[in-house]
Amino acid sequence: MNITREKMNYDLVIVGAGPSGLSAAINFKKLCKKNGKELSVCVVEKGSEVGAHILSGAILEPRALNELIEDWKTDQECPVKVSVKKESLKFLTETDSYEIPGIFTPSVMHNKGNFIISLGNFCKWLAKKAEDLGVEIYPGFSASELLIENDKLNGIITGDLGIDKNGERGPNFEPGIEIHSKYTLFAEGCRGHLGKRLINQFNLRQNSQHQTYGIGLKELWEVKPENSNPGEVFHSIGWPLDNETYGGSFLYHLDKNLVSFGFVIGLDYKNPHLSPYEEFQRFKLHPKIKNIFEGGRRISYGARALNEGGFQSLPKLSFPGGAILGCDAGTLNTPKIKGTHTAMKSGMIASDLVFKELISDSRNDEISNLNKSFMNSWAGQELKNARNVRPSFKYGLKIGMMLSGIDQIIFRGKAPWTLKHAEEDHLALKKKDEAKIIKYPKPDGKITFDRLTNVSFTSTYHEENQPCHLKLNDEKLAISNNLLLYDSPEQRYCPAGVYEILYDNGSPKLNINSQNCIHCKTCDIKDPLQNINWITPEGGGGPNYTNM
Repeated sequence: MNITREKMNYDLVIVGAGPSGLSAAINFKKLCKKNGKELSVCVVEKGSEVGAHILSGAILEPRALNELIEDWKTDQECPVKVSVKKESLKFLTETDSYEIPGIFTPSVMHNKGNFIISLGNFCKWLAKKAEDLGVEIYPGFSASELLIENDKLNGIITGDLGIDKNGERGPNFEPGIEIHSKYTLFAEGCRGHLGKRLINQFNLRQNSQHQTYGIGLKELWEVKPENSNPGEVFHSIGWPLDNETYGGSFLYHLDKNLVSFGFVIGLDYKNPHLSPYEEFQRFKLHPKIKNIFEGGRRISYGARALNEGGFQSLPKLSFPGGAILGCDAGTLNTPKIKGTHTAMKSGMIASDLVFKELISDSRNDEISNLNKSFMNSWAGQELKNARNVRPSFKYGLKIGMMLSGIDQIIFRGKAPWTLKHAEEDHLALKKKDEAKIIKYPKPDGKITFDRLTNVSFTSTYHEENQPCHLKLNDEKLAISNNLLLYDSPEQRYCPAGVYEILYDNGSPKLNINSQNCIHCKTCDIKDPLQNINWITPEGGGGPNYTNM
């Protein structure tokens, strides 16, 4: 399709208005102001507004925020208000719970001095700070293609609007824009569409291990006042997961009787009959948990993949013309169960170095020493010290806890070894006949909910006539491999009911309800033959999360 496109030019373009991208933009503009330089920067964001696609627990460690915005505590509009006052970690059986004493809890998991936040609201506030400094932010514009010339990145192309499901121009067609830049930073979040391509294009994983992932599912609840305890943090391991499956829950008490509840399951799980969504739902029925939700109401629902590989899975961050940041690269600290602060720091470090490149009249070159600068920072050192925790659990829950205790409590993250991750997540599934079928309780509509009802609480919307953004490399494999060998696990690992097997005169076919997609990226990660490729839909489509 031959398309004439409008062209725009910037000194710096940032893809994604999450914590790392907005921190990069703010820090860059502060450097411009400090040094009397007029350099242009824009942020493109595929969500309909900043925060619409942001989902996390979330607990914020304010270290990076302290460096980025020193007076945030006196800013009345800053949404970082609820400090952690009480915390517990419990091991659950099917009928009981046992608190793990603090002495056996690694210090990295303690949350003294941290804050319970809505990450979406936090990003909205950061966006306002960025715009006040002169950053141009364009929500509703997805970065869909890369501008590469002579093995250097020169910018991005935003997605075309008004393409119909047959790939033809509709009556409201608007071509995407070529945004040329001297440097481009990618902050798309976990398993970024363009970040994945850049890693392959520039062979950025040459000296690192593969990434490993989890899926995080979350509901926001308004509970009865007597069940609300602002500042309380609860984590659990154990039931309902088996010994082979990595994961656990969180309950964070915000103000205004709000409770952020979620469940994370490692995507290296082995049983193809396991449904992360159903595990998430039945957890609420535990006798020690259920009373928290009784009499309350669910306000929002969402899900998102998250990086768990950490230090040994970090790719090379820079390439000629740009860099990948935050969760696009994989800077989450798994044992700490948080990554906002490390993502922010990665953006700040990258923007420092880009500013130096630009004032020395460099453009579209390799960003000097980005990996070294990040690894030498407190964020890089933090990830290094946490490196052995996640791979310890490839041996199961009990051995994983023991090895993690040795690594974090005895060696304090400075053990003279680095464990390797197990195989890539998509290779972990057993065949359907080798795994136990799991029977899940039916939803009661009060505390537990069916998937499609919950999807309605994500406010997800895609233009009905647009092309499907979930591409199969080979349609036949959905039946000949996934259904035949694994009983179509995409029907269960998708948290939004996108994939279903339908029968036409007895012949099975995979139906893709892409309009339900909440952009979690799980299918792109877990498909056994990597046959599903998630590409960006029209800008502005997808979930519209509130207070998540």
